Formats: sequence, C-alpha cells, structure tokens
Amino acid sequence: MSALPTSNLLVPARRPIRELPDELISQIAAGEVVERPASVVRELLDNALDAGASHITLRLASGGVRLISVEDDGLGIPREELTVALRRHATSKIASLNDLETVDTMGFRGEALAAINAIAELSLLSRFTGADTAFSLDGRTGELRPVARATGTTVEVRELFFATPARRKFLKTDATELAHCIEAVRRHALARPEVGFSVWHDGKLVEQWRAATTREQRLADALSEDFVTQSVAVDRTGGPVRVVGRAGIPDAARSRGDQQFFYVNGRFVRDKVLSHAVRSAYEDVLHGQRQPIYALYLEIDPARVDVNVHPTKIEVRFRDGRGIHQAVRHAIEDALAAPRAGDAVVPAAPQQSFFKPTPLPSNAGWAQPAINFAMREQGARGEGDFEAMWPQHTAQTPHTANEPAPAPWLQADTAQGTFRPPVNPGGAGTPAPFATNEQAWPLGRALAQLQGIYILAENSQGLVIVDMHAAHERIVYERLKTQLDGAAISSQPLLIPATFAATPQEVATAEACAAVLPTLGLEITPFSPRTLAVRAVPGTLADGDPVELARSVLAELAQHDASTVVQRAQNELLSTMACHGAVRANRKLTIDEMNALLRQMEATERSDQCNHGRPTWRQLSIRELDSLFMRGR
Repeated sequence: MSALPTSNLLVPARRPIRELPDELISQIAAGEVVERPASVVRELLDNALDAGASHITLRLASGGVRLISVEDDGLGIPREELTVALRRHATSKIASLNDLETVDTMGFRGEALAAINAIAELSLLSRFTGADTAFSLDGRTGELRPVARATGTTVEVRELFFATPARRKFLKTDATELAHCIEAVRRHALARPEVGFSVWHDGKLVEQWRAATTREQRLADALSEDFVTQSVAVDRTGGPVRVVGRAGIPDAARSRGDQQFFYVNGRFVRDKVLSHAVRSAYEDVLHGQRQPIYALYLEIDPARVDVNVHPTKIEVRFRDGRGIHQAVRHAIEDALAAPRAGDAVVPAAPQQSFFKPTPLPSNAGWAQPAINFAMREQGARGEGDFEAMWPQHTAQTPHTANEPAPAPWLQADTAQGTFRPPVNPGGAGTPAPFATNEQAWPLGRALAQLQGIYILAENSQGLVIVDMHAAHERIVYERLKTQLDGAAISSQPLLIPATFAATPQEVATAEACAAVLPTLGLEITPFSPRTLAVRAVPGTLADGDPVELARSVLAELAQHDASTVVQRAQNELLSTMACHGAVRANRKLTIDEMNALLRQMEATERSDQCNHGRPTWRQLSIRELDSLFMRGR
C-alpha cells in the first residue's frame, strides 16, 4: 500500500494566539446562555425572584423575538450600580469562593445581562427601595436618565439576535416560542407559589397565576386540578435531605414525560440521578413505557450540591449521589405504597382481616437458588400454582364437585388443617359480620363473581369491579418481597470466577465502588488492567449470567451512583412466582373468599396495580351507572 504524496497534505496556515475582543467574548457567552427567547425569560425571572419580588409580569411580542419585558416589585437596583449590572461577570449574589460553594440564589454567574446585551437591544429601568426616583439605562449607549416608576425593576429586551442574524434563522414559529416562554414561567411558578405571575402576549393576557398560600393550590392552578387529585403527597426527611411534593398515581401516567418537574432548593433541574430514582420507584406499578407525573422538591444543604456545572444552571452535581438516589426513591415508594379507594387513601391495616400471611417454608431459604429457579421455571411452563409451590400451607380437607375448594388466602385452622372465615367472638361459631364503617371497607362488600374472572362488589360510591387474579398476584408478590427484604442479600461464590474484558470505565467503577458491590451480593475484582473477574453473585440469581449482571450493575453505578439491577432481577423472579401462584381464572369463590380478597387488597401496598402495572380494580359510581341507563334525563 503506497503512502499519500506529501504534496496533497493540507497544512493549515499558522495563526498567532491572541486575546479575543470583549464584544466577541460576550457573543460567545450569549451562545451558551441564550438559545431562544425562553432562555432570556428564564434568566430574567431568576433575577426578579432573587430581588424578592412578590409579583412578576412578563410581556412578549412575536413570541419574545420582538419584545421581552419582565417587570417586578422587588428591591430594585441603586443608580450607581445600574451600569455595573451590564458588565460581564458582575453580580451581587457571590463575592468569594465560599459563596460559590454554598449558592442559595437562582442566579450567580453574572453573565446573563451582559450576554443578552451583546445580541439584543436591552434597557434597564429600576427604582431602589427608599430612592426618590427611578433611572433608566440604555444598554447600547450607556445613557442614564431619570424616569417614573414604583420600587422594583423592569428589563426590556428588543429585537433578539439582531446582532447575530444567523441565530434568528434557527428560531421556530411565534406560537412555538411563546409556548416555550410560558413553560419557563410555569416552572418558576411551581417553585415559588407565594409569588404571582402574569404573562401577556401581543397585548393580551394569556396566563395568570395569583399568589397561592399552599403548594397544592399552585399546582392546581399552573397544571390542573386533576394533577392534584390524581397524585399523592410526598414528604420524607432522611438525614440532611428532605423530599416533598406530589407523585402521580400509576393510573395518571402519560405517554410523554411532559408533566415531570423536579426542583433542588427551588431550582428546576434535569438530573440523571434524580430521574433514575423516580423511575426506579415506579418500576413495580407502571405498565410498559408509560411516564409518571410528578412535582417534587428536594431540600438539601447548598454545600452538598454543585449548581455551577452548566451555563444554564439546569444540571447539578451531588456530593453524595447514592444517598440522594435512595432518599428520592424511598420517598416516592412510601407515598405510593398506601392502597387507594377513590380519592381517599385506604388505611394500611383494617380492623379485621380474613388473611393470615403464609410464611416461606424454612427449607426454601433465599440462599438456595436451585429451589427458587425451579419454581420460576415451573411457573414459566404454566405448571403448578400457589398450592403446588407450598402444599403444606394449603387446605387438606376434601371437597365435592358442588362445593368450591377453599382459596389459599383464608386463615388456616392449625388444629384441623382446614381454612375458614374468622369466627365471631360473640360465639355460636357464626362467621364474623363485616364492618359497616365505609372507611373500614373502601372496596365494599362482595356481591358475585363474573365469568370466574371478576369480583363484583358494592361500596358507598357504587360498583367495584376487581380482577381477582391480578389482585391476588399483587398480594402474593408484596408478601414475598416483604419476606425477602427482611434478610440481607446473600452471596453465592462462583466455583470458577467469570472473567470478561472490561472497558476503562467499568474497571474504574469497580474499583471506586468496591465497598458498595458487596451490599448488592456481588464480588467484582480486577483480574488484569483490562479484565474484571466476577467471584460471587447474589444467591437468588446464581443461575443467571454473572457477566451480564456485573456489566448492568457497573453501568448503573457509573451513570446514577446507585444500582437497582439486583433488586430488579430479584423482583422479576418474585413476580413470576406470584403470577403463577395466584388464584387462576375460572376458579369459583365463595362470598366469604371474595370478601377476604377485598379485605387483603385494602391492607396490601400498591394493590391498585398488578406486578405488570395493569389495574386490579375499577370503580363505577352511581352517577356513571345512571348515565348508562339515561336516568334523570
């Protein structure tokens, strides 16, 4: 193979290294900070909130391209500081490195006004608290003149990108740019419910959110009433971290993630660690690729989070990403755990229950993977059910063809080996009556079984329809998870370590997380500079592919500072066992057995969805039934 002739090689002309002019520097900075009109709106709103504004008015023209005006009633800017405010890296938010490491304001970089002034016509009008008059500063000429205005500040930006016409070609239609501007205001409004916001476009009021006394009120105003009614409150404090807000119930999930809001110390962010934590919390209850809705607020010491990692301040970096991941995930899981009936959260423990949890057999410990995988393989072939898995815990009394077999969730009479409803304490051996308190039995009283698949029940709101297989599947699944969670993850040493060629990132992650991997039941050590060896895996996953498991765990640890691969794999195994161990369709149940299932649903976490994210029950109100039959028309 002949080499290319040297005459064809292009040698670039030598250019000297020199400093860039200030104007070019400002325009380069503007390219990082200002992407579209919404970027200007975001920066100006940050400044208004930092100034202590109680109401902010945004006026736009042509989607923000012709005019962006932000008016606030904050502290204002003194006359002698107006000209300084337009200089590069001029700010009142920080003055030292210590201030930068503990930023508690929305803005701090001191770049926004200078960058905007470099690509648009900017004017700054402000009256400082206690001053006799206001002053207006022309960003182009530097002219300062007195004007009339109440205390506060107005920033006007006209003809965006007039100095860089090529940038304007990349803008979308006015309607699209307006939508982005409104969304920027909405994100700020959700963070500060005590502040009122008004948005005007071409002289018309398009959005207005008055100051609210509660976060729920602002969520209802800025998003919708449905967002609040279809979500549960989140409030969990763990160490230096507090997570509050609202997380949507699984039924409210959408095909797009357009109603997902996460705030860190009042700042809207998009962070991989936080997103992964939220998604992990919904793994057991969402079907397919549905996206949850949520508005969550993380409160943390500013010294524990770095907000100076992105020009637009939309990304952050946590000092303890793993701890943040766990805090967010557990906060959402706890909020979603309580079963719901209608709009009310069902009590965690009813007054009496027909269900007595069945413990795992002592010889089926989770450290014995052969037993567990045998169960999973049996279930995958469609063989066996709950009784076949644990026959010593099922009824032994024979029954005739006309007498339905007792369901496995009823209480066991240890003396006779049979199942029966709980006996009325009043005596006579009669079954205990159901409570009439509506709060005690939100899913109501069983009426009948439909086609051997659904249970029909009556409650105070109307008709309840329950998918008995899906409901019992969730009950068994949660019971298995609870029993497994009570024990530490045991490791199964491999007779022959599984080695694999690792990337530099995988090697670095294995070394950095050497103390974390044993808590996941894994032992991964360097075998050579480019090879890792898997020496132990979780006992419940010993029959799986150790290399694939190791790669998945290392990938999540590298990206999210936490891994749920092991737990997810274990839950998949438990889900399969629960699916094939639950009561099957076409099995006839007595009224007592149907009521027993309803009572246990009310006491089981996440019982609104089965293990695959499908609903387990639906409510038809009297009004909906009346409309079906056109009553009252």
